[in-house]
Amino acid sequence: MKLSIIVPVYNAEKYLEKCLDSLVNQTMDDYEVILVNDGSKDSSQSIIDSYVNQYPELIRTVTVENGGQGRARNIGIDMAHGEYLGFVDSDDWVDSSMYSRMYSAAVESGAELVICDMVSVYPDGREEYRANSRFEEPVSIPTGPCDKLFRRDAVGDIRFPEGLWYEDADFVIKTVLGCRSIARVGEGLYFYRCGQLSTMNNKNARKNLDMISIMEHLKAYMLPRGYSAEFEQLLLCHLLLDTINRVNVQRGEGCEEVIKTLRDYARENIPKLRACPGYKKQSLKRRIVMSLNYHGLHSVSRKLFKK
Repeated sequence: MKLSIIVPVYNAEKYLEKCLDSLVNQTMDDYEVILVNDGSKDSSQSIIDSYVNQYPELIRTVTVENGGQGRARNIGIDMAHGEYLGFVDSDDWVDSSMYSRMYSAAVESGAELVICDMVSVYPDGREEYRANSRFEEPVSIPTGPCDKLFRRDAVGDIRFPEGLWYEDADFVIKTVLGCRSIARVGEGLYFYRCGQLSTMNNKNARKNLDMISIMEHLKAYMLPRGYSAEFEQLLLCHLLLDTINRVNVQRGEGCEEVIKTLRDYARENIPKLRACPGYKKQSLKRRIVMSLNYHGLHSVSRKLFKK
């Protein structure tokens, strides 16, 4: 089989039909859709059953107790028969030609991973194009899995960390480091629905400390393989910049403590910021915000970030 598309489903009744319609109408052949119902309490299972009845040879499904998105994706990986793996979130949808085009790009180039561009869709109908395929070096690749196609043998025994936020970064970066080539499809084929409750907009400040756990996983994986400079770059971009800024704009209870813990971890692993090669690669604006966050001046960086 060419492809397995894995969809974790949790209380997705409002959007699931649009998602599944986009998957059952793909222009490629010889693929399967794996739906992992992660303990939904709404009518998601009824919707799944309806699609299984309509497309019994295309859709496979399993229902499990709620264990989070990472665990649901891992269950899907273990069920998959495809040579390539794709991931779709149950509130998003894809272009009908997405997987045929990405699969063709993989076969023609021999790439272990293919990435396309993405379109963010907001509740008011506004759309924002994300040129995700235009990253400069492997470690700077956008770390969401849903705009990508992974060759199964490149994934190997790599799995999503379970029970943690930011599990995408762990899975994607580890897989990318083992890829000899990456193909790019420079068109917006994946449609990401913004405004839903997610890691990126959740107000639980303390859960952002999961980023430290993810960085520890990556550190243990990358440093023995000689990727110390790449690890520092991940630390700069994903923890010192993105995660601290995400907590910084919340300004809720516990935010200051969380920011301090994140900052201390960054300083422990990068004792001299200005001497860090990854820091020198950043744009001036990013260096300014990184430096402010590194030195505890996140109140200033918050104003710059908003501006």
